[in-house]
Amino acid sequence: MLQEIGTVDYVGSAVAAIGIPLLVALLICYVGGVVSAFASTVGILGALVPLAVPLLGQGTLGPIAMIAALSVSSAIVDVSPFSTTGALLVANVRGMERDVFYRRLLAYGGVIVLAGPLAAWAVLVAPGWLS
Repeated sequence: MLQEIGTVDYVGSAVAAIGIPLLVALLICYVGGVVSAFASTVGILGALVPLAVPLLGQGTLGPIAMIAALSVSSAIVDVSPFSTTGALLVANVRGMERDVFYRRLLAYGGVIVLAGPLAAWAVLVAPGWLS
């Protein structure tokens, strides 16, 4: 739905307008992570990779590292209870109260949404920029 109404394109364009390649790469990773927590990882990658192409065309960032960081940022958040994987986990919980499991998965998903894109960016993109 977010793709259909143009949210991903709008956010991607706004982020790309910043102009500092390393910061733009981090923000694109966060956009991928946050949106993917609620939507399909493959769909988000299909929308965000083309938005990263102008950034990669500048030659300041390694394209393989950037696409890898974007992929990790988008996939690592699939434990969110709002994603398909997280919803399946909540639906099939055994040996624990479903509401307790949901809250724990929600907290864990929130931490991963905050830390995952930063970690992927720091490990995959930033070292190439700094060297």
